[in-house]
Amino acid sequence: MTLLHRIFRPLASVLCLAACGGGAVSAAAASETTDSAFMRTLKDVEVTATRRPLATTQVLAGPKLQALSSTSVADALKYFAGVQIKDYGGLGGLKTINVRSLGSQHVGVYIDGIRITNAQNGTVDLGKFSLSTLESVSLYNANRLDMCQSASEYASGATVYLQTRRPVSDSLTVLAGVGSFHTYRGRANMQFSRRGWSGFVDGEYLNSRGDYPFRYKSEFEDTVGRRRNSDIEYFRIESALFRGGFASHVYCYVSERGCPGGIVRRLSDKYTNIGREWDTDLFAQLSWHHTFARRHTVKLNAKYTHEYLRYNTDYPENQNTAKVDNHYYQNDAFASASYAVRPWQWVSFNVGYDARMSWLTADLKHFSPVRRLDQKAVAAVQAQWRGLRLAASALYQHYKDYTNLKVGAADPLQKVTPSVTLGYSWRGLSARAWYKCIFRAPTLNDLYYTQAGNRNLKPEYTKQWNIGLEYNYLTARWMASAQADVYINHIDDRIVCLPLKGTYTWSMMNYGKTFCRGLNATLQGQYTPGDWTFSLLASFTLQDDLNRTNPDSPDTYNKPICYSPRFSSGVTAIVAWRWLSLTVSELHVGERMWSYADPRDVLSPYDNVDLKLTGRWRGFTASLEVNDLFDVQYEHIQRYPMPGRAFSFTLSYSISNRIHK
Repeated sequence: MTLLHRIFRPLASVLCLAACGGGAVSAAAASETTDSAFMRTLKDVEVTATRRPLATTQVLAGPKLQALSSTSVADALKYFAGVQIKDYGGLGGLKTINVRSLGSQHVGVYIDGIRITNAQNGTVDLGKFSLSTLESVSLYNANRLDMCQSASEYASGATVYLQTRRPVSDSLTVLAGVGSFHTYRGRANMQFSRRGWSGFVDGEYLNSRGDYPFRYKSEFEDTVGRRRNSDIEYFRIESALFRGGFASHVYCYVSERGCPGGIVRRLSDKYTNIGREWDTDLFAQLSWHHTFARRHTVKLNAKYTHEYLRYNTDYPENQNTAKVDNHYYQNDAFASASYAVRPWQWVSFNVGYDARMSWLTADLKHFSPVRRLDQKAVAAVQAQWRGLRLAASALYQHYKDYTNLKVGAADPLQKVTPSVTLGYSWRGLSARAWYKCIFRAPTLNDLYYTQAGNRNLKPEYTKQWNIGLEYNYLTARWMASAQADVYINHIDDRIVCLPLKGTYTWSMMNYGKTFCRGLNATLQGQYTPGDWTFSLLASFTLQDDLNRTNPDSPDTYNKPICYSPRFSSGVTAIVAWRWLSLTVSELHVGERMWSYADPRDVLSPYDNVDLKLTGRWRGFTASLEVNDLFDVQYEHIQRYPMPGRAFSFTLSYSISNRIHK
């Protein structure tokens, strides 16, 4: 089936849903985002500083977010402290997030306050989500702690919030772009705002061969080649509608891409992975919240998700891998209700209930369809007295699976986990301390995947401790913010895939214990003299992530976890003058082990420098980007080389009417 046919089938569904007002999220989701940043309006200089959140928070919003040399959410998040992005290379490579070495399945990703989920493997490919429609990208360790939150928002070790931009004017924007490795991009956006209603429709098409040159060098080989089967073609369309506490959002993503695999055997055809992958992701979500009598807030969410994945390696030239042509279908229905009350000015209470039903089918041999009912309930309290703030919660989770397998489904899983947060603020200085206990239920792949699944798995348990300080300074021209956090994470019963003893069969097992201690620090500054704006954003991570699984194994015990750098940092400088801006970003990632077999099995540290020059004139916006300016050869994952120096140029034109109030 061609990409064109695969586009128009879900596109018809998207347009039908949009006509009915189908799905985004609450403006209440933005409350803590704006709570975490300085708001500054410059005309006659009006300055507003708001209360800092209790959780450890990092935010990229507005012009700073758009100024980054980034195309996807993954590109923006890599500059946050404590974040590792696992990137399998190029525009088409899988991109997942790891925060403070918890693992991607412990990180919740939310669009407008409703979680993006995948019951099959528990991960989110952040490369599928564009920055073009987003107002902000935020990372919270522990909980965001809004007045009225769904129970699911308490269930992750870290949370990423993608806040959709609400239009304030009528406009039409078209964009065209070209880039290295035969990359072509087109985008169109139409938005409106009038009589209390606002919304947009945004569509994007991208095609790239991804045939970038690389050099792979190790102790035993030195290979120079060009990446093959790394192409991608995708089409994305989304629409949103807002009015007061109501929000809806519909999203559709259709793609075909190559899966090049790791670089082995000097790139001969025989050892080239020629797998292909087709994806169709569609969701529609609705949210409504309302505050009445000034003390009571109600919030309702609903979401439906459909995902289709095909993976194929059945080609005549395939001589090395098994011939595969698998199809996976996943459907997910979600609903939540939350209620918050503030009986007195100094205290508030929040309760919430979520229910999610997931269906997974596949045409794998011996695979039986499986359904999962996931229920969560939370009770939380927040109190404040002068500069002192306290928050505590208890989260109940229940999982039950249904399948036709002869051996039956896994036993139901139910647990209660607590969290507590304490903070104190005095003038521009604030201190915080928090503890959180969570667990990760085994995914459907962990339990039921053909041959590898294990119905007897226990959940992963994670305990988190954090102590942090933050200082904020704000004047008419200066803004500065600095924060530092010391943390400890302890994970028991980590789920890993291991070979069964004495066989070549692999199976999911509870075999991992990890201990992580670290320091995160961030610095933000901005100086605005007249028409000039100078901005600086910096993040630093120092971390020991250790394997504590087996004391009788000296080769692995107390050794660093694979792919976990001890030190990483990111620095972004932005200079803007009227219609012109220049952004320079530098990212450093330290040395990482990739295997315990040999102490020399390490990935070298690397530094990446990106540039972005943007100019605006009479509705036109032109951007020139240079990624990996010094053409550094590096890898996130062993034998998956990343692109070197790459150029891109985009030109857009926008027609905009006045702001409607």
